[in-house]
Amino acid sequence: MSLAVEAASNSKNMGFDENREEGDTLDNHGNENEAEKISSQMNEASLYATEDETDDEGSKIELGPQRTLKEELEKDKDDESLRRWKEQLLGSVDLENAGETLEPDVKILSLSIVSPERPDLVLPIPDDGNPKGLWFTLKEGSRYNLKFSFQVANNIVAGLKYTNTVWKTGVKVDSSKEMLGTFSPQVESYTHVMPEETTPSGMFARGSYTARSKFVDDDNKCYLEINYTFDIRKEWGAT
Repeated sequence: MSLAVEAASNSKNMGFDENREEGDTLDNHGNENEAEKISSQMNEASLYATEDETDDEGSKIELGPQRTLKEELEKDKDDESLRRWKEQLLGSVDLENAGETLEPDVKILSLSIVSPERPDLVLPIPDDGNPKGLWFTLKEGSRYNLKFSFQVANNIVAGLKYTNTVWKTGVKVDSSKEMLGTFSPQVESYTHVMPEETTPSGMFARGSYTARSKFVDDDNKCYLEINYTFDIRKEWGAT
């Protein structure tokens, strides 16, 4: 869950990339091309949007009319190369029972913390997405991965990603985003393991944290939002 947060006094820089290009160009007469200038201004404005603004707007380019999975499968069905390409893209989707709704359905089935130091810590997911009280406790200086499984139904989900923000005593100390990918509907669940992280250690790292984790897609549709608290202590918690 990108839970390897630093203490507020040692948090990582959450600023924008300072190595961006200027984007302004000149035409043959040495004048700034108007189209390039407008494009540069738009890009610069987007760079200075806050993280929340970027997530809330969910702006995207409309590539064409949205179709149900069944409509997409039937479209160009007489073209052998297209048919094979779609079958390869969709993988193990049940072609006989393809979804007839536009919106994909993603259900997060399980969340667990995996560490070589202890048995897997399975985290119960409440129906409302808000665990009551302390959700779990991590041991300082420990290595761990977040592992979760999810199921996709009805239609293809594009650009599924996981975001996580962590606060300590009201100060944001960590924010991360991981792109999971695009997934076709299938009966079997998908499993994803996040990159390994190490919890910080020391007096300033120990204590209570609040966090918000979300699973969203390219259309900024949220499939699960979890608001929770966790601790970093000298030893693993029992829950």
